[in-house]
Amino acid sequence: MQAELDAAVQALRDGELVAFPTETVYGLGAHAGHPAALRRVFDLKGRPLSHPLIVHLDSVRYLGRWAREIPPAAEQLAARFWPGPLTLVLPRAYNVHPLVTGGQDTIAVRVPAHPMAQQLLTAFGGGIAAPSANRYGRISPTRAEHVREEFGDAVRVLLDGGDSKFGLESTIVACLDGGARLLRPGSIGLSQLRSVVGEVLVGAASDTPRVPGSGGAHYAPLTPLSIVASEEVDQLAAALSAQGDRVAVLARRPPLRAHQYVTWINAGMRPEAYAHDLYAHLRALDRSACTRILVQAVPDDERWDAVRDRLSRAAGASVTAVPAEDEAADDSLAVHSLP
Repeated sequence: MQAELDAAVQALRDGELVAFPTETVYGLGAHAGHPAALRRVFDLKGRPLSHPLIVHLDSVRYLGRWAREIPPAAEQLAARFWPGPLTLVLPRAYNVHPLVTGGQDTIAVRVPAHPMAQQLLTAFGGGIAAPSANRYGRISPTRAEHVREEFGDAVRVLLDGGDSKFGLESTIVACLDGGARLLRPGSIGLSQLRSVVGEVLVGAASDTPRVPGSGGAHYAPLTPLSIVASEEVDQLAAALSAQGDRVAVLARRPPLRAHQYVTWINAGMRPEAYAHDLYAHLRALDRSACTRILVQAVPDDERWDAVRDRLSRAAGASVTAVPAEDEAADDSLAVHSLP
């Protein structure tokens, strides 16, 4: 294990890319102060240069090297949730390269809790810019094998830390202009955030910075995905199967009855377990040779916010047109349902 860590540290210092586990998903890491390495991240992922990266640190004590201002709300949230699955968006330090920030005046930073990530960051001794280790817009990896499927030998070192604990990306909170705003839901929920800092706004405003995973189409399988009302999923799967369509279903319960051309995954009723397995399930269904994936809609309560957000964006990749009246709607917690 030490040899692998040493190789990863050397790769980062050489400007190469390293994939490593965090408690949320696997990251594709680059030296955050190495412009050529940062460009390799964008090139390998096919990621737009305007899409900012998250800088990972091993301790909050280094936050001042990356952010020129640390508001009280950020200090309180960091004290409560770091190390952990929380990303803070703060005013960037002036020395931060614009590739890290997507050309913005803000920076996204977090301190991961995964022990292997901590060991890597401590041994490296600096910030590691790391988006999820997958092609841009596709399903995030929660196992080392997922990274291998995506990139093969294109990543110099891949550290295998087993399954990610949470399975969904970090909660993102912007602490700007004296307030706190939730920009991406994650395993740290809104009520937990409010218990620490009081008022927390939800969703992007007109002047809110761009953050990772904020596109309307993201986290998506290659197979078209639709979200279907709970009471309609069996009926639709049966109808499609009857006409000879191969259908994959992700549901929170078993099917009412089996159908010849339906592959069905019962992901269960517990939000934490559902979130942990979501991306692995979507990858499995994407490989099932089906023509479409149907996802049973999840409950409309806070415990499911992060799952609902990811499914909404995955479905967004399959939506070719948005009704005019919906174009200006906040899509951060929306659900796209297709017939």
